[in-house]
Amino acid sequence: MVTSPSSGAQAARAALGARLREIMRNADLDGVRLAARAGWHASKSSRLTTGATLPSPSDIRIWCAVCGADDQVEDLLAHSRDVDSLYVEWKRRHRGGLRRLQDSYTAEFERTRRFREYRCDVMPGFAQTHAYAQALLASVARFDRIPDDSQEAATARLARSSIVRASAERTFVLLIDEAVLHHRIADDAVMSEQLGHLLALMAFPAVSLGILPMHARRDSILPLESFLVLDDSQVRIELLTAEIRVTAPSEVNGYLRAFAELSRLAVHGAQARALIDTALNTST
Repeated sequence: MVTSPSSGAQAARAALGARLREIMRNADLDGVRLAARAGWHASKSSRLTTGATLPSPSDIRIWCAVCGADDQVEDLLAHSRDVDSLYVEWKRRHRGGLRRLQDSYTAEFERTRRFREYRCDVMPGFAQTHAYAQALLASVARFDRIPDDSQEAATARLARSSIVRASAERTFVLLIDEAVLHHRIADDAVMSEQLGHLLALMAFPAVSLGILPMHARRDSILPLESFLVLDDSQVRIELLTAEIRVTAPSEVNGYLRAFAELSRLAVHGAQARALIDTALNTST
Protein backbone atom coordinates (compact mmCIF):
# COMPACT_ATOMS: atom_id res chain seq x y z
CA MET A 1 0.00 0.00 0.00
CA VAL A 2 1.14 3.54 -0.71
CA THR A 3 2.71 5.08 2.38
CA SER A 4 2.56 8.79 1.62
CA PRO A 5 0.71 11.17 -0.73
CA SER A 6 3.91 12.27 -2.47
CA SER A 7 5.24 8.77 -3.10
CA GLY A 8 1.82 7.60 -4.28
CA ALA A 9 1.44 10.45 -6.75
CA GLN A 10 4.94 9.84 -8.09
CA ALA A 11 4.26 6.12 -8.52
CA ALA A 12 0.95 6.82 -10.29
CA ARG A 13 2.63 9.28 -12.66
CA ALA A 14 5.30 6.69 -13.47
CA ALA A 15 2.59 4.09 -14.11
CA LEU A 16 0.87 6.42 -16.57
CA GLY A 17 4.20 6.95 -18.34
CA ALA A 18 4.67 3.20 -18.54
CA ARG A 19 1.27 2.84 -20.23
CA LEU A 20 2.22 5.44 -22.83
CA ARG A 21 5.50 3.63 -23.44
CA GLU A 22 3.68 0.33 -23.88
CA ILE A 23 1.29 1.86 -26.43
CA MET A 24 4.25 3.33 -28.31
CA ARG A 25 6.08 0.00 -28.42
CA ASN A 26 2.95 -1.86 -29.53
CA ALA A 27 2.85 0.56 -32.47
CA ASP A 28 6.47 -0.39 -33.26
CA LEU A 29 7.66 3.15 -32.56
CA ASP A 30 10.33 4.71 -30.37
CA GLY A 31 10.39 8.12 -28.73
CA VAL A 32 12.23 9.80 -31.58
CA ARG A 33 9.92 8.58 -34.35
CA LEU A 34 6.79 9.24 -32.28
CA ALA A 35 7.96 12.79 -31.54
CA ALA A 36 8.62 13.42 -35.23
CA ARG A 37 5.09 12.34 -36.18
CA ALA A 38 3.58 14.34 -33.32
CA GLY A 39 5.59 17.46 -34.08
CA TRP A 40 7.37 17.40 -30.73
CA HIS A 41 10.97 17.57 -29.62
CA ALA A 42 12.24 14.05 -28.89
CA SER A 43 12.88 14.94 -25.26
CA LYS A 44 9.14 15.40 -24.71
CA SER A 45 8.45 11.74 -25.46
CA SER A 46 11.07 10.80 -22.88
CA ARG A 47 9.59 13.10 -20.23
CA LEU A 48 6.11 11.68 -20.78
CA THR A 49 7.14 8.01 -20.69
CA THR A 50 9.28 8.41 -17.57
CA GLY A 51 6.60 10.31 -15.67
CA ALA A 52 8.73 13.45 -15.42
CA THR A 53 5.94 15.40 -17.13
CA LEU A 54 2.20 14.77 -16.79
CA PRO A 55 0.63 14.62 -20.27
CA SER A 56 -2.08 17.12 -21.14
CA PRO A 57 -5.36 15.87 -22.64
CA SER A 58 -4.08 17.05 -26.02
CA ASP A 59 -0.82 15.13 -25.54
CA ILE A 60 -2.77 11.94 -24.83
CA ARG A 61 -5.01 12.31 -27.87
CA ILE A 62 -2.05 12.97 -30.16
CA TRP A 63 -0.06 10.08 -28.66
CA CYS A 64 -2.92 7.64 -29.23
CA ALA A 65 -3.63 8.95 -32.73
CA VAL A 66 0.00 8.52 -33.77
CA CYS A 67 0.07 5.01 -32.29
CA GLY A 68 -3.31 3.95 -33.68
CA ALA A 69 -4.70 3.49 -30.17
CA ASP A 70 -7.70 5.81 -30.16
CA ASP A 71 -9.66 3.20 -28.19
CA GLN A 72 -7.46 3.90 -25.17
CA VAL A 73 -7.90 7.68 -25.09
CA GLU A 74 -10.75 7.86 -22.56
CA ASP A 75 -9.10 5.48 -20.12
CA LEU A 76 -5.81 7.38 -20.30
CA LEU A 77 -7.58 10.72 -19.85
CA ALA A 78 -9.30 9.43 -16.73
CA HIS A 79 -6.00 7.99 -15.46
CA SER A 80 -4.36 11.37 -16.05
CA ARG A 81 -7.08 13.16 -14.09
CA ASP A 82 -6.57 10.74 -11.23
CA VAL A 83 -2.82 11.35 -11.20
CA ASP A 84 -3.33 15.10 -11.28
CA SER A 85 -5.55 15.01 -8.18
CA LEU A 86 -4.74 11.56 -6.85
CA TYR A 87 -4.54 12.47 -3.21
CA VAL A 88 -6.63 14.96 -1.31
CA GLU A 89 -4.98 15.31 2.06
CA TRP A 90 -7.37 15.21 5.02
CA LYS A 91 -5.60 18.15 6.70
CA ARG A 92 -6.47 20.33 3.72
CA ARG A 93 -10.06 19.08 3.58
CA HIS A 94 -10.52 19.46 7.34
CA ARG A 95 -9.54 23.13 7.40
CA GLY A 96 -13.13 24.23 7.00
CA GLY A 97 -14.37 21.83 9.67
CA LEU A 98 -15.83 18.34 9.64
CA ARG A 99 -19.34 19.67 9.10
CA ARG A 100 -18.33 21.41 5.89
CA LEU A 101 -16.55 18.26 4.71
CA GLN A 102 -19.74 16.24 5.17
CA ASP A 103 -21.74 18.83 3.24
CA SER A 104 -19.23 18.74 0.39
CA TYR A 105 -20.29 15.19 -0.50
CA THR A 106 -24.02 15.92 -0.73
CA ALA A 107 -24.38 17.04 -4.35
CA GLU A 108 -22.40 14.13 -5.77
CA PHE A 109 -24.19 11.59 -3.60
CA GLU A 110 -27.55 12.94 -4.73
CA ARG A 111 -26.49 12.38 -8.37
CA THR A 112 -25.40 8.80 -7.69
CA ARG A 113 -27.86 5.96 -8.18
CA ARG A 114 -25.84 2.94 -7.08
CA PHE A 115 -23.53 2.82 -4.09
CA ARG A 116 -21.23 -0.10 -3.37
CA GLU A 117 -19.19 0.17 -0.18
CA TYR A 118 -16.77 -2.19 1.51
CA ARG A 119 -15.54 -1.43 5.03
CA CYS A 120 -12.88 -3.28 6.95
CA ASP A 121 -12.60 -0.68 9.73
CA VAL A 122 -15.85 1.10 10.69
CA MET A 123 -19.53 1.02 9.79
CA PRO A 124 -20.43 2.41 6.35
CA GLY A 125 -21.48 6.05 6.58
CA PHE A 126 -24.96 5.23 5.30
CA ALA A 127 -25.41 2.75 8.15
CA GLN A 128 -24.21 4.89 11.06
CA THR A 129 -26.33 6.19 13.92
CA HIS A 130 -25.85 9.76 15.09
CA ALA A 131 -24.08 8.71 18.29
CA TYR A 132 -21.75 6.34 16.45
CA ALA A 133 -20.96 8.95 13.78
CA GLN A 134 -20.30 11.60 16.41
CA ALA A 135 -17.93 9.33 18.35
CA LEU A 136 -16.08 8.45 15.16
CA LEU A 137 -15.82 12.05 13.94
CA ALA A 138 -14.73 13.26 17.38
CA SER A 139 -11.82 10.81 17.23
CA VAL A 140 -10.91 12.24 13.81
CA ALA A 141 -10.91 15.76 15.26
CA ARG A 142 -8.67 14.67 18.13
CA PHE A 143 -6.24 12.85 15.87
CA ASP A 144 -5.99 15.69 13.34
CA ARG A 145 -5.93 18.31 16.11
CA ILE A 146 -8.72 20.39 14.65
CA PRO A 147 -11.75 22.04 16.32
CA ASP A 148 -14.33 19.45 17.30
CA ASP A 149 -17.59 20.08 15.46
CA SER A 150 -18.44 16.37 15.47
CA GLN A 151 -22.00 16.99 16.72
CA GLU A 152 -22.83 19.16 13.70
CA ALA A 153 -20.85 16.92 11.35
CA ALA A 154 -22.72 13.82 12.52
CA THR A 155 -26.04 15.63 11.96
CA ALA A 156 -24.93 16.50 8.42
CA ARG A 157 -23.84 12.91 7.77
CA LEU A 158 -27.21 11.54 8.85
CA ALA A 159 -29.04 14.13 6.78
CA ARG A 160 -27.08 12.97 3.75
CA SER A 161 -27.77 9.34 4.62
CA SER A 162 -31.52 9.98 4.53
CA ILE A 163 -31.39 9.21 0.81
CA VAL A 164 -31.43 5.54 1.86
CA ARG A 165 -35.07 6.00 2.83
CA ALA A 166 -36.03 8.83 0.51
CA SER A 167 -35.69 7.29 -2.94
CA ALA A 168 -36.57 4.02 -4.59
CA GLU A 169 -34.24 4.91 -7.48
CA ARG A 170 -31.04 4.23 -5.52
CA THR A 171 -29.47 1.00 -4.33
CA PHE A 172 -26.96 0.56 -1.52
CA VAL A 173 -24.84 -2.58 -1.51
CA LEU A 174 -22.83 -2.65 1.71
CA LEU A 175 -20.15 -5.15 2.69
CA ILE A 176 -18.36 -5.17 6.03
CA ASP A 177 -15.84 -7.45 7.70
CA GLU A 178 -17.24 -9.26 10.72
CA ALA A 179 -14.56 -7.57 12.85
CA VAL A 180 -16.25 -4.20 12.21
CA LEU A 181 -19.16 -5.40 14.35
CA HIS A 182 -16.79 -5.71 17.30
CA HIS A 183 -14.61 -2.62 16.86
CA ARG A 184 -15.24 -0.50 19.96
CA ILE A 185 -15.72 2.92 18.43
CA ALA A 186 -17.77 4.09 21.43
CA ASP A 187 -19.28 2.82 24.70
CA ASP A 188 -21.55 -0.21 25.01
CA ALA A 189 -24.80 1.76 24.73
CA VAL A 190 -23.71 3.43 21.48
CA MET A 191 -22.48 0.15 20.05
CA SER A 192 -25.71 -1.66 20.93
CA GLU A 193 -27.76 1.08 19.29
CA GLN A 194 -25.55 0.93 16.21
CA LEU A 195 -25.84 -2.82 15.85
CA GLY A 196 -29.61 -2.64 16.31
CA HIS A 197 -29.76 0.02 13.62
CA LEU A 198 -27.80 -2.24 11.30
CA LEU A 199 -30.43 -4.96 11.77
CA ALA A 200 -33.22 -2.48 11.03
CA LEU A 201 -31.42 -1.22 7.93
CA MET A 202 -31.45 -4.71 6.44
CA ALA A 203 -35.22 -4.44 6.08
CA PHE A 204 -34.98 -1.53 3.65
CA PRO A 205 -35.63 -2.67 0.05
CA ALA A 206 -32.87 -0.45 -1.33
CA VAL A 207 -30.23 -1.90 1.00
CA SER A 208 -28.23 -5.11 0.66
CA LEU A 209 -25.91 -5.91 3.56
CA GLY A 210 -23.27 -8.62 3.45
CA ILE A 211 -20.83 -9.58 6.19
CA LEU A 212 -17.52 -11.31 5.55
CA PRO A 213 -17.07 -13.89 8.34
CA MET A 214 -13.73 -13.94 10.07
CA HIS A 215 -13.35 -17.63 9.19
CA ALA A 216 -14.03 -17.09 5.46
CA ARG A 217 -11.18 -18.20 3.20
CA ARG A 218 -9.81 -15.23 1.26
CA ASP A 219 -7.19 -16.95 -0.83
CA SER A 220 -8.99 -15.66 -3.95
CA ILE A 221 -8.45 -12.00 -3.07
CA LEU A 222 -5.82 -10.06 -1.17
CA PRO A 223 -6.74 -7.98 1.91
CA LEU A 224 -8.13 -4.64 0.77
CA GLU A 225 -8.56 -1.15 2.14
CA SER A 226 -12.06 0.25 2.61
CA PHE A 227 -13.55 1.77 -0.55
CA LEU A 228 -16.75 3.25 -1.96
CA VAL A 229 -17.85 2.89 -5.59
CA LEU A 230 -20.20 5.56 -6.96
CA ASP A 231 -22.21 4.09 -9.83
CA ASP A 232 -19.60 2.55 -12.15
CA SER A 233 -17.58 5.73 -12.57
CA GLN A 234 -15.63 6.57 -9.43
CA VAL A 235 -13.95 4.85 -6.48
CA ARG A 236 -13.09 6.64 -3.24
CA ILE A 237 -10.48 5.13 -0.97
CA GLU A 238 -9.75 6.41 2.53
CA LEU A 239 -6.21 6.30 3.89
CA LEU A 240 -4.99 7.62 7.22
CA THR A 241 -3.80 10.94 5.81
CA ALA A 242 -5.66 11.32 2.53
CA GLU A 243 -8.54 10.34 0.29
CA ILE A 244 -7.88 8.84 -3.13
CA ARG A 245 -10.33 9.23 -5.99
CA VAL A 246 -10.06 6.84 -8.92
CA THR A 247 -11.95 7.37 -12.19
CA ALA A 248 -9.84 5.52 -14.79
CA PRO A 249 -12.23 2.86 -16.16
CA SER A 250 -9.64 0.07 -15.99
CA GLU A 251 -8.97 0.81 -12.31
CA VAL A 252 -12.65 1.23 -11.45
CA ASN A 253 -13.28 -2.15 -13.06
CA GLY A 254 -10.59 -3.64 -10.84
CA TYR A 255 -12.44 -2.48 -7.75
CA LEU A 256 -15.74 -3.70 -9.17
CA ARG A 257 -14.21 -7.16 -9.67
CA ALA A 258 -12.86 -7.07 -6.12
CA PHE A 259 -16.27 -6.05 -4.79
CA ALA A 260 -17.94 -8.92 -6.66
CA GLU A 261 -15.48 -11.38 -5.13
CA LEU A 262 -16.01 -9.97 -1.64
CA SER A 263 -19.78 -10.27 -2.18
CA ARG A 264 -19.31 -13.92 -3.06
CA LEU A 265 -17.45 -14.53 0.20
CA ALA A 266 -19.97 -12.64 2.34
CA VAL A 267 -23.03 -14.01 4.11
CA HIS A 268 -26.39 -12.28 3.81
CA GLY A 269 -29.87 -12.50 5.29
CA ALA A 270 -30.31 -14.77 8.29
CA GLN A 271 -26.62 -15.63 8.49
CA ALA A 272 -25.66 -11.95 8.55
CA ARG A 273 -28.28 -11.22 11.21
CA ALA A 274 -26.89 -14.04 13.33
CA LEU A 275 -23.43 -12.45 13.27
CA ILE A 276 -24.90 -9.08 14.28
CA ASP A 277 -26.87 -10.76 17.09
CA THR A 278 -23.67 -12.36 18.37
CA ALA A 279 -21.96 -8.96 18.42
CA LEU A 280 -24.98 -7.46 20.19
CA ASN A 281 -24.76 -10.08 22.91
CA THR A 282 -21.11 -9.22 23.54
CA SER A 283 -21.74 -5.46 23.66
CA THR A 284 -24.34 -5.58 26.44
